[in-house]
This record gives sequence, C-alpha cells and structure tokens, in this order.
Amino acid sequence: MRVSFFAIVFLVCMPLALCTTKRTLVLLENLSFRESFSQYFKLLRDKGFELSFRTADDSTLTLTKYGEFLYDNLIIFAPSVREFGGKLNTPAISDFVDNGGNLLVAGSSSIGEAVRELAAECGVEYDEEKTALIDHLRYDAKDTGRHTLVIADKRNLLDAPIIIGDNAKASLKPLLYRGVAMTADSANPLVLPILHADSTAYSFNPERSIDDYPMLLARPLCSLPACRLATMPGPFLLARWNSSPTNSSEPLWSPPTPPLLLSGNRDLALSLSQWVFKQRGVLRFRDVKHSLAGESAPPEFYTVKDLVQYSITIDIYKPETGRWEPFQGSDVQLEFVRIDPFVRTNLRSDGKGTFRAEFQLPDVYGVYQFKVDYTRVGLTGLHSSTLVSVRPLRHTQYDRFIVAAYPYYVSAFSMMAGLFLFSFVFLYHRDEAAEHKKKE
Repeated sequence: MRVSFFAIVFLVCMPLALCTTKRTLVLLENLSFRESFSQYFKLLRDKGFELSFRTADDSTLTLTKYGEFLYDNLIIFAPSVREFGGKLNTPAISDFVDNGGNLLVAGSSSIGEAVRELAAECGVEYDEEKTALIDHLRYDAKDTGRHTLVIADKRNLLDAPIIIGDNAKASLKPLLYRGVAMTADSANPLVLPILHADSTAYSFNPERSIDDYPMLLARPLCSLPACRLATMPGPFLLARWNSSPTNSSEPLWSPPTPPLLLSGNRDLALSLSQWVFKQRGVLRFRDVKHSLAGESAPPEFYTVKDLVQYSITIDIYKPETGRWEPFQGSDVQLEFVRIDPFVRTNLRSDGKGTFRAEFQLPDVYGVYQFKVDYTRVGLTGLHSSTLVSVRPLRHTQYDRFIVAAYPYYVSAFSMMAGLFLFSFVFLYHRDEAAEHKKKE
C-alpha cells in the first residue's frame, strides 16, 4: 500500500526524562485516515506505543485531567484543521510541550490556521496556499510533469546521526518530497534545518504560469526545518514523505537494475520518530560530587585558592537494549560561575560514564556554582548546577612573611639598627677636645 507521511514535528525533552513515554494521542481529520497512515502507525505499535485515535474537532478533547497530563505524546495528522475541538488550542499545546510532552504535527499544501499558528510559534513560515516545491532538475520518474515529486539529495541532510540515524548519509537511499515549501527564520539561533532543498528548487503554484518572481528560492527552502526551545532542546520538523517504490530518470541519480527502488523515506521517518519520541538521544546525569582534592565529603564552605575536585556521571539511553549506558563524550565542560565563569575546564571521562575535573579556586570570594551546561544537536540538554560558598582566608591563614614585603622588612630592621647605633654613639662617645676647653 502506498503511504504518504506529512510531518511537522515539535519535541521538548526533559534532561532526566525516562524513555518510557508511550501514551500517545493521535488526532486525525477523520478516522478513515488511520488506513492512509497504517504502516507508520504499525511502526509505532511495534515500538510499544499505545495509540488513541480521535478526530481533531472532537468537542471533548483535552490533554489534562486534575492537573495531570493524560498523554506523553501528541500526534496531529489534520493539516487543514481550522480550529481544534474541546480544550485543545495552541496555548494548551505549548503548555504540553513546555512540560516535557512530545508533539508531531502533519502538514500539507492545504494548511489550516491552527497548524500555521503553531509553525509561526517556532519561527517557520509556510508558503502561500496551493504552492509546491518545484525542481526541474531533480524529479522522480513517477512525476506527473509538474516536477513537484522532488528527489531530495541525502547530502542535504543535517549531519547529526542521532537524529537521522547512524550512517544515514552513507547508507540512506535518496528521499522523495512533494508538498508545500517553507522557510526557517535565519536570525533565530534555535531553528535547525534537518533537510533543505537544492539550489535548483523554488516554490510556486504549479497550476499557474510563472509571471511573478517566486517568493521562495533555493537554499532558504526547507523540507525539514527544526526548532529548539531556549529551555530544552527539541526539534520542529516539516516534511512530506512518499514511501512508495520510485524510479528516477534524472541523471543526477541513476538507479541500478531493477529500475524500481524503495526510497529512503521509511528509514528516515523511523529514525526521526524514534528521536522525537525520546527513543534516541536522551541523556541523564546523576552522582554529582564535589570536595577538596583528596577528600570524599563536601565541606561546609570552600576557601579561596583551595584545590577542589568535581565529578558527574552521564548516561545515554540505548533503544536497542532498552537500558541506560555510559555516555562517551570528549567535549563536556565544567564552569565555576559567580556572575561570569571564573574557571572553565574540560571534564575527563573514565570510559564508564563518570567525568572528572580538578582545579584551583579563584582568589575571589563569593557565592559560586559548579555548572555543567551540555547542549549538542540531537541530544537532550544537561543542566546541572550546584551552589557553594567561597570565603576569604582567615587572619590565621595568611603567610607570616610575604615575599613582596621583603623591602619593607629590610627598611624596618635597618631603621632599628640605625637607631641602636645612634643611641650607642650618643651615650658612650666622649669629645675630649670639648672637655679640655671646659677645664681651661
């Protein structure tokens, strides 16, 4: 069966989120859409997800009950919906995402106001209605002549194996895309292009002759834009997938015999879904410890210029084994922060998930934080902060003789020696010539 997969995906991962978030609400334009996406839903069920199907305009829709969220994941495959039913709206979805929920939304050339509003919240803008991505050089042999069934080069994928799958750029087959084009806000540092169009692509209404300059051209066009929240990392993706057999007449990709080949859409969709629903790229930290060098228990307070040691254990969830395993990273850093970082150093891994550092405290007292802020593409963010106080030296802890004060020491002792010599001469020196004159 031919399956089309339109996807907009929005995800927020909490740093210590467990990868057992299976309760999933699926909203459809009508319940017959379950058959259109049956292969995709089967993939989710095989992964253990509990799917509940509802129509997007159901008047009883709600995500919370008694202050608790009823679902861990929300899938919206209703691209043309104008307004959600019940208590579901953009603020409610934003609150769901802010509290660690996973969101996947479908879009097509017919985008309703609800989906457009959600996309705009993340810095993604759709082209006008009835427009499509067009490429006259990279199109599939099954294209109807409008060149809207575009072959997306896998080299245009984001270089992030956690998101697109291990060795995806080497092993993934070419991708097919048919649908509306969109742009991501280039000034927004949280927007991440997962897949972008080739430089030969543009966006226009294929039913009309081009008598005006297209609004969207070349590189700004995104097939899979992603967006992160400032608080927690997560993607916002937009795409259309066709997982039907393909054959390309385009010389830029000439398939070997037999002529019918499966596209890479299914494999990429599965990898993206695992990442979105916290099956890949989830980190957690534990066993945060700090103390004076050579000791095990943390002191009540530190003193300036103390030699301290710090350690943290980081795990990553492996869906293949269903277990947390030691994270292997070489770019985890520790900062010792008051207002600005006074110390920034790399944490050394022992190969078992524990990262350590040893450094000397600055010669400035105050309230500091041991801070680990680890954010990488495709991984959930780690944010660990431990508050400590650093006091100045007590009066009994200062050095008795300071090297810089040696000139003053010499000056003081020389004055004492001079006074002693002067007193000795004044008391015991007698002027015989003056005494002789006095006698005369």
